[in-house]
Amino acid sequence: MATIQEIIDKNRPVTEIISDLKEKAVYVQPWTGRWGLIHEYDPKRHPVMNKAKYPDIVNEDGSIDYVTRITYDLQRLAVKRMTELCFGIPVKRIYKPNNDGEQKVAKMLEAIYERNRIDSVNIERSNMLFAGCEVMTLWYAVEQRHDLYGFNCPLKLRCKNYSPMHGDELYPLFDEYGDMIALSVGYTRKKLGKTVSYFDTYTDSKHLKWSNENYGWQLIEDEDITLGKIPGVYMFRPTPIWEDTSKIVFEIEWALSRNGNYLRKNSKPVFCVFADEEIQFGEEQPENKEFKSILQYPKGSSAGYVTWEQAVENLKFFVTELRQSFFTQLQLPDWSYESMKSNPMSGESRKQLFIDAQLKVKDESGRLIEFLDREMNVVKAFLKTMLPEKQWKDVDSLQVEMEITPFTITDDKDTIANLTTANGGKPIISQRQSVEMLGWSNDVDKTMQELGEEKTVDAFHLTE
Repeated sequence: MATIQEIIDKNRPVTEIISDLKEKAVYVQPWTGRWGLIHEYDPKRHPVMNKAKYPDIVNEDGSIDYVTRITYDLQRLAVKRMTELCFGIPVKRIYKPNNDGEQKVAKMLEAIYERNRIDSVNIERSNMLFAGCEVMTLWYAVEQRHDLYGFNCPLKLRCKNYSPMHGDELYPLFDEYGDMIALSVGYTRKKLGKTVSYFDTYTDSKHLKWSNENYGWQLIEDEDITLGKIPGVYMFRPTPIWEDTSKIVFEIEWALSRNGNYLRKNSKPVFCVFADEEIQFGEEQPENKEFKSILQYPKGSSAGYVTWEQAVENLKFFVTELRQSFFTQLQLPDWSYESMKSNPMSGESRKQLFIDAQLKVKDESGRLIEFLDREMNVVKAFLKTMLPEKQWKDVDSLQVEMEITPFTITDDKDTIANLTTANGGKPIISQRQSVEMLGWSNDVDKTMQELGEEKTVDAFHLTE
């Protein structure tokens, strides 16, 4: 396999360079196209909404009877559920400093993450991964002097996510050992009313950017990268989080839509007269002109409304079983209001419902933690460019561990009881901490002072 320097050699034709950079060693299901994942993710593209497969009824007089079209947005719900399970509780970064220098570096790194609102970034790219199957995060620096990271810094770090869901094309390039040697992204932008395609490639030493603005690919940027690393991270999974359950969703939609047509047609009240003779009716006046109507029919006859009997229970059973099968196969909890209301449980019992979902998170956390670890290395490389060389050693030697905590229902009372029992019944927080956690006091210092004064007064008024 050719090296990255040989691939991006400027003496080669641009079309060949871009073609080699687009060699994708990993298979990811396409987002767009005839069989793209968007047709499963977006309910407006489901088969029940396809008028070629499920057309409206055109009458002889040209009028149209619109058929019922009911969609179930369960694929999007599965993506949200998995994201909530993985990142509903923010990722915990555990720093393990061995000296004061590493302690300072830990605070700097945490400030960088907080300033980039990394918890929101994690939720965004998690949705991209579980729906679009791949995501890329690019880190870049902007020249702006500030002290937001705890020191006088000439650069401000930013990050941006790329995903096929936004029209981006991601191309990671690996060598024969599985190491990433280049990360490329293709995208389009509007420029002066014209759609222009761009292709960016990032290596550990170069950033190259091509554009087809002038009818054909041309190199418009050639920058050196001094990080010694690719300033981006890439993550993928072979299938979307809903895997092969879209057929279940489509079956629910067909059943409810067809049933909706029957209900619409047969729900009109029908008044039926059973008689051997012809009965006259329909001459009744409106209710504001007469207070009652009289209908005469022969002896032995009967009249009344006819109710259409539908197999409601069969339909309900069918849809309920399919919905339950969807969540069971994906190891996801059904947190719908109806589901939680119909099964009254204690807090401890509800915790047990999350066991399968927590195992699912454990199964997914491998690629997520690997992605976050690589991202930490990129952020460290940027931090080194902002610090004097004497602090580089502390940046490299600082160990950081990423911890993903699956979301679960917690009971603070049980947690406090367990911790109190573990430390022999002694208090686990101070009185001041409890006042702050409660949040009812606008001035904690004043509240503590008043509590102290009340305690002093009580000491002078002892019970006889």
